[in-house]
Amino acid sequence: MERIIVTGALGQIGTELTVKLREIYGEDNVLPTDIKEPVNSPLEGKAFEILDVTDYAAMERTAKEFKADTIMHLAALLSATCEKDPMLAWNINMGGLVNALETARTLNMQFFTPSSIGAFGPTTPKVNTPQTTIQRPTTMYGVNKVSGELLCDYYFEKFGVDTRGVRFPGLISHVREPGGGTTDYAVEIYFEAVKNGKYTSFIGKDMFMDMMYMDDAIQAIIDLMEADGEKLENRNAFNVTNMSLEPEMVAASIRRHYPDFELSYDVDPVRQGIAASWPDSIDASEAKRQWGFTASFDLDKMTDTMIEAIQEKNQAGI
Repeated sequence: MERIIVTGALGQIGTELTVKLREIYGEDNVLPTDIKEPVNSPLEGKAFEILDVTDYAAMERTAKEFKADTIMHLAALLSATCEKDPMLAWNINMGGLVNALETARTLNMQFFTPSSIGAFGPTTPKVNTPQTTIQRPTTMYGVNKVSGELLCDYYFEKFGVDTRGVRFPGLISHVREPGGGTTDYAVEIYFEAVKNGKYTSFIGKDMFMDMMYMDDAIQAIIDLMEADGEKLENRNAFNVTNMSLEPEMVAASIRRHYPDFELSYDVDPVRQGIAASWPDSIDASEAKRQWGFTASFDLDKMTDTMIEAIQEKNQAGI
């Protein structure tokens, strides 16, 4: 990777990925793009392009003018948002993906896009879910993700595009507040703990889901993209994760800082239903074996980092 274009750069992953890529590859060698201008963002005031990923001509032109050799396609609607407007989700998630893949094919670019634990479904084994297993999701988001995994495999097998991808669990970060995902409670709970000392979870007690701190997720993307392609037995659906959590576990970790923190529940049946269709925990052994995936943040380390960062934001009035 030398010249990298990022779509969906104002999203939760895209913002932090762009910052990290610029640290490693140079400010001028990374071009973030999104449907709107950055406002109150770490990307504000720096090189940035407006790009609608459903416009193939604009995407190809932007990549060509930048002389990009890599495209990281992150523009997508998230799980709960997809259920509100399934047709819009299909048009953006799948239309944008095929445009990005075609751009990579025509310009001979390396390609990354994330999949998700949402690619699994209620008939998938729920505990220590293997990388290769039954995938019959019952959400539009999940259908998009399974279709995307297969489409990326197709572009690799049919056209030789160097496609790579991981299945992310819930990602936790203090840089961007949540954007419509089922695992967002695990981000909101930290912000509310610092601001108000209490939180009402839309996900029920004892609902386990895999989680990962954003720093580990960003490093996983870079490590996979820099890995020797000849050693990769798989391409676009590596399980990656670091911890399986339910709300009470997060609350217990927070109480090390705020002993009086209160957790209550007002379960959202839509997001609870989505979560119930996902695994409790996934097996990341293939990512570890094939390209050395590692994660360094456990629950308490993540909690310490989140709370410190949010406290600093509050003190600064951000």
